Amino acid sequence: MTGSFSGAAERPFWERKRLDELSAPEWEALCDGCGKCCVHKLEDEDGDYHFTELACRLLDTHTALCSDYAHRHRHVPDCITLTPERVERFGWLPKSCAYRRVAEGRGLAWWHPLVSGDPETVHRAGMSVRGRVVGEQAVAPPYDLEDFIVEDLDDDTD
Repeated sequence: MTGSFSGAAERPFWERKRLDELSAPEWEALCDGCGKCCVHKLEDEDGDYHFTELACRLLDTHTALCSDYAHRHRHVPDCITLTPERVERFGWLPKSCAYRRVAEGRGLAWWHPLVSGDPETVHRAGMSVRGRVVGEQAVAPPYDLEDFIVEDLDDDTD
């Protein structure tokens, strides 16, 4: 037999490329839309992160999406921009975060929209903050973030 035959379909981009090789659209597509990165977190003396039920004021808690993503730095100057070069330094990213999972070589979970083909899967699987957090504007200052710590937002179910 001459020639070569690969019987397997080409692997998806997140399995073929390193994070620093992704195009801007591929990088953005890795975001699963869970909203966990927009939740306030606390770091303890041991370097462990604790998620709270308080979210950035721009997070739409019904959709788990930023209400003004394109202009978020105008409203929240300290909003962090994730980049391939910086993602491995963000230990505060949830264990379920696609950026973290791919950086750690774990691939995407079954509920990720790129795997399931459905952007609602992340919510149906209980992996998003939809309906689980409140916007920081809903709480009267001053408040202590420690009073809002929740334990179930940093889960990672495959």
